[in-house]
Amino acid sequence: MNKLSLSLLFSLSVLTSQAQTDYTNLVNPFIGTGGHGHTYPGASMPFGMMQLSPDTRMADWDGSSGYHYSDSVIYGFSHTHLSGVGIPDYCDVLMMPFSGEVKWNNKEYRSSFSHKNEKASPGYYEVLLDKDNIKAKLTTSYRSGMHEYQFAPNTNDGAVLIDLKHRDQVLESYIEKVSPYELRGLRRSKSWASNQILYFYIRFEQPIQEFAVMGDDGKVVNTAIAQGNNVKAFVRFNTTSNKVVKAKVGISGVSTDGAKLNLDTEITDWNFDKIRQTAKDAWNKELNKIEVKGGTKDQQTIFYSALYHTFLAPNIYQDVDGQYRGTDLKVHKANGFTNYSVFSLWDTYRGYNPLMTIINQKRVTDWINTFLAQYQNGGMLPVWELSGNETFCMIGYHSVPVIVDAYQKGIRGFNTQLALQAMRSYAESDRFGLANYRENGFLSNEKDHESVSKTLEYAYDDWCIAQFAKMLGNDSVYQTYSQRAQYYKNVFDPQTRHMRGKVAGLWYSPFDAREVNNFYTEGNSWQYSFAAPQDIQTLIQLYGGKQAFGKKLNELFTTASKLTGREQADVTGLIGQYAHGNEPSHHMAYLFNYAGMPWRTQELIHQINTEFYKNSPDGLIGNEDCGQMSAWFVLSSMGFYPVCPGSGNYDLGSPLFDEVKINLEDGKSFIINAKNNSSKAKYIVATSLNGKPFTANYISHTDVMKGGQLDFTMSSQPQKSRGISDKDVPVSKITTEPIVAVPYFDMITNKFTKNLQVKLKTYEPNTDIYYMWIQPNIRSRFVKYTKPFPISQSGELHIYAERNGVKSREVVQPFYHVPGDKSITVLSKVHPMYTGGGPEALIDGIEGTTNWKTGAWQSYFNTDFEAIVDQKKVKPVSYVGVHVLQDISPWIMYPKEVIFYGSDDGKTYKEIARATNKVDQQLETIQVQELGAEVNTKARYIKVKAISGGKLPSWHESASEPSHLFIDEVIVR
Repeated sequence: MNKLSLSLLFSLSVLTSQAQTDYTNLVNPFIGTGGHGHTYPGASMPFGMMQLSPDTRMADWDGSSGYHYSDSVIYGFSHTHLSGVGIPDYCDVLMMPFSGEVKWNNKEYRSSFSHKNEKASPGYYEVLLDKDNIKAKLTTSYRSGMHEYQFAPNTNDGAVLIDLKHRDQVLESYIEKVSPYELRGLRRSKSWASNQILYFYIRFEQPIQEFAVMGDDGKVVNTAIAQGNNVKAFVRFNTTSNKVVKAKVGISGVSTDGAKLNLDTEITDWNFDKIRQTAKDAWNKELNKIEVKGGTKDQQTIFYSALYHTFLAPNIYQDVDGQYRGTDLKVHKANGFTNYSVFSLWDTYRGYNPLMTIINQKRVTDWINTFLAQYQNGGMLPVWELSGNETFCMIGYHSVPVIVDAYQKGIRGFNTQLALQAMRSYAESDRFGLANYRENGFLSNEKDHESVSKTLEYAYDDWCIAQFAKMLGNDSVYQTYSQRAQYYKNVFDPQTRHMRGKVAGLWYSPFDAREVNNFYTEGNSWQYSFAAPQDIQTLIQLYGGKQAFGKKLNELFTTASKLTGREQADVTGLIGQYAHGNEPSHHMAYLFNYAGMPWRTQELIHQINTEFYKNSPDGLIGNEDCGQMSAWFVLSSMGFYPVCPGSGNYDLGSPLFDEVKINLEDGKSFIINAKNNSSKAKYIVATSLNGKPFTANYISHTDVMKGGQLDFTMSSQPQKSRGISDKDVPVSKITTEPIVAVPYFDMITNKFTKNLQVKLKTYEPNTDIYYMWIQPNIRSRFVKYTKPFPISQSGELHIYAERNGVKSREVVQPFYHVPGDKSITVLSKVHPMYTGGGPEALIDGIEGTTNWKTGAWQSYFNTDFEAIVDQKKVKPVSYVGVHVLQDISPWIMYPKEVIFYGSDDGKTYKEIARATNKVDQQLETIQVQELGAEVNTKARYIKVKAISGGKLPSWHESASEPSHLFIDEVIVR
């Protein structure tokens, strides 16, 4: 072979190698921009502070990221975006190129576009704006970005509009021209984050020929600065000879000086292609952490797009000099760590954060130190932190498992004693029903809504605290939180074999496991009845053993997919009642590994991998949720997933690719091979680790991080005898002394007109129940329960269970003697989600509190409320009224007025009173009132008509939509 041939061969080899390592070519940023994925296609660096992307939608749930693939217009390009969240925010500082006359209204300055003229790749976005034939290109560094606008050949006056009003509510803003090339300003806004602060600094490549601003009064002036809540500006350039206008933008949460420093440090020249290439190189460095071979081209694109999405959040949230705005909204300086923001922890603790402990340990350390800084600055670990604001969105205290999982895996670069203090500070607080949870051993719904979900997730978080304390040698804390970790047992109903809600100590009835209601967070009982990952072996025993557990688990995946109750857009991707589109289900397919049915896990994981992830805009079955939906695919397609973060184990599933190579940060690699792999070969028949056969259905994090090779041998037929012995199942069992579960009431109501038989039970053998009946001014003592007993007066029943000298938590259940001298007929249609115990609950004398999510209230949506109270005979009436609630944000409004009528025969009615609501609809606080009047009449029948509050007010984000009328008592005295 001659030298030319050798040279050519070498060149081809290099080109092939380069092509193989340019993983950005396998990323489709449009995946998730359609359907309910809520992603954006624009430019960002890995974990970058700036996300420079087009905005196609002003509001609504599917517009949470600012972009939806079904849209046909672009309003402009803003500098911050959220990836896959369920609430709109960000989209700050909109810039829109145009030519000709300036248009200030967004419906006039927006432009149509076509997807055929749109391109996106990691760190880059391009589109042709049809309106003025302008090609826009965007790229970014970490805290700064560059716009390049190519104006049409006949354009001599290219211009750019800057809209600070765009999207959410502006609290304060200003823009200032500081030189012929530069603008700076502030946008402080309120949406999901109640006080988001963003400074910006804009520099243009060519001098500004014309500058004007429009302020709150709507007047356009040629002044150097404008401030207010509705500030917009435009700049115009001479584009006679140069049709390209470039703009560089830096942002900061600290100051305009910080924004300028970020810009000057990160983008030093006007070479757009160089910045784009730098971004591409940064993305390839991240994407190269996992190399896959095999599968289809689409599956490889889905994989690398998923991996790309996992690197979009959290976001760096500090300037290049280390200054950042803390959760106290004051300026601090990060020492020894990089500060981040956007922590969707209810979603990400499950799979995303464990994935990062494998491929991004340095950043995991930074995130934990950010958590601790937030505790020191703002007084608590984050729940759902956004731009220095704690939103308190979702439930639990899931920064805890992120910290504990990392520490268990050897990630130690943080103050452990401070971490334990911060964990306990939240767990011992009274936030979101925690006081009731600690006192009763579970959360009851009259104390706080979503009580079942909170009980289950608090118990898991408490297990994590226990494990952390154990690793630190703190035995007393370990024992305390190991007890609390078992509180999930107190919401397990042995009769239905479901996790079921309680009001005080009484099971909520009627019970429908498919019902999406206020006892669960974005789900129903099916989707939470397997949510005890910290104690799966004990949970299996509650279900009656492996066979019964496997049968119930299989029922989850095979029962009807119909949901009942309220509409919940997050509950998508149904296989039976399993909902892959929402995070609480994400571990459930792996639970067959614990039930002696690992083959069932393997076929379900294969089904989810191949059916619920697609190479298309609607390629995500639910919200991306800051990387969790994609992390599930990344992990599961490699062949494993963490059922219980903090345990140090990954459960095996079904690998999708022939080979996966994980390039670890220390230079080692872990390789996963799937022999005989094909689209039909989804079952594991054998495994080996580093050449040695093993039958376990899990692999430890330690084994992964050592480097080495995991080999699967696959088949199209299940190997039902493999991996079913106890030694092959990962251990998930609390080993401290088991708690005694609270007893439960074997009855459906606590209201009665004459008397009521009280029946108590416990599902634990050899356990005694004790009760104490308390009435006003009469205090009893605890006695042992031996058989059902009657009560005939209102009072409270205190109960607990005891086994071998160990007591359960004490539960208090009120009982109400309800007068039976009235009946009610409701003539209006009640909303099926808020039935409040049925018609008779409207005359039981028990008034609901401002916590309307407990289920005590009835709703009449987009209609008046009308009902007739029958007093059984003609009686004197001195007062009539209704007890109503208002909470305008979730669409609940007081009635405009209430009209009361009296009748002796139930046919002829005469108005006897009316009460008009005088509470201002501008008040956003939750409140209750009694709308009524003193009367002096006699009647048997009292008809009440409450006139709906009507459409939502103009200030509401859903203005002009119909409202709910909430009522819980009709009063006739």
